[in-house]
Amino acid sequence: MGVVIGMMIFVVIALMVCVLIIGLYNSLVRKRNSVDNAWAHIRVQLERRHELIPNLVQAVKGYAAHERRTFEAVADARAMAIAAHGPAAQARAEDALTKALRSVFAVAEAYPRLQASRNFSELQSELSDTENRIAYARQYYNDAVLSFNGAVQTLPSNIVAGALGFEAREFFSAPETDRVVVAVDFS
Repeated sequence: MGVVIGMMIFVVIALMVCVLIIGLYNSLVRKRNSVDNAWAHIRVQLERRHELIPNLVQAVKGYAAHERRTFEAVADARAMAIAAHGPAAQARAEDALTKALRSVFAVAEAYPRLQASRNFSELQSELSDTENRIAYARQYYNDAVLSFNGAVQTLPSNIVAGALGFEAREFFSAPETDRVVVAVDFS
């Protein structure tokens, strides 16, 4: 009788461990999917940004065609950003693109008629809106990564994560240019 009770206890404990492992696995999968979904949101906004840039450059080119190097730098940076894979590479490429775009806006400031152009203003507004969406998507992604990485790195789920190949994900850091305080001039 004692052996039967011992076997029953063993089976109950084994079942509890199995249920725990399944629960932890499912939680890790949900968190991983959340990270992937958040990254997809970032990619959508970055693609929108990448699609707006040629229109913006064309608008400025009409007024400042002699600024060829500036436009080439933007085109090159945009191509690098489109080709980038992974959060770290994407962050570096987007930082370079933002720097190149700043030079386009600097060129645009020298042309008051361009600044007054409705098309240019709308493009600038759309780009600004997209930048805000990217910032929100980046925060959402980084929150999802924080939750996922916490699960992957803490007990007891780290045991399941390690055994089943779950690895911590990279954060999508803000470009260096986003960390600099920008002076706003409404004149």
